[in-house]
Amino acid sequence: MLNSSSRLGTTTDSDAGENQGLPTIVLVHGAWADSSSWEPVINELLHAGFPVRAVANPLRGVEHDTAYLASYLAAIEGPVVLVGHWYGGAVITNIDTSTVDVQALVYVAAFIPIAGETVGQLAAQSSTPLPLVTVETPSGPEVHISPEGFRAAFAADVDQRTAGVLGIVQRPANVRAVAEPISREAFRTVPAYVLVTTADRAIDPEVQRMMARRTDAAVIEVEASHAVMVSRPSTVAGLILQAATSAVTVR
Repeated sequence: MLNSSSRLGTTTDSDAGENQGLPTIVLVHGAWADSSSWEPVINELLHAGFPVRAVANPLRGVEHDTAYLASYLAAIEGPVVLVGHWYGGAVITNIDTSTVDVQALVYVAAFIPIAGETVGQLAAQSSTPLPLVTVETPSGPEVHISPEGFRAAFAADVDQRTAGVLGIVQRPANVRAVAEPISREAFRTVPAYVLVTTADRAIDPEVQRMMARRTDAAVIEVEASHAVMVSRPSTVAGLILQAATSAVTVR
């Protein structure tokens, strides 16, 4: 979804933000999405002058993906604000904040497990099962949403063509991503912000609210599908900028 002009803009504006000593905003997608799904949000964050990175989450399993993210963060100078969508929320929750200068966590229609809990356990609390397809691969079973059911389940408030593209480029997740428990609770030591999507068919809004209540996060709600970063990018970017600006003020 990212076009060439977006890539060129990312380099120039991001470098300018880093020179200002601002925290780098690191976007972590979840299952059945990829980094390009953040494009509308990225454009708004860059316009606000913040450096931005979008991680290609491997979707191999919580511990594997957390280690990958930690390695990625080690290459970034200065503080970071971590943003997670769907399963990406579990990954940013599992990061060791004693080794990374994380200034804030932002959960966008995301899972927020507690230690010992799996994404699968939380997903099972949603009332409507997703139309999933399992494919056997050399690294184990992988799961994706059926193309026919993708828009209704994931992006109901996104136009049909865009939702169709999102369904085509979706990243399948290894079953370990939902079966492995997390071991850390980063939101206990880092300020957290939560965006609840009230028209979400991938994570029941009540499940999102329940997870948010277990944290001390600032919570906002918006009527949107699970693909809120595509359908309501200004709302998503606004919450991220609130977290990033607060981090700058605290510092």
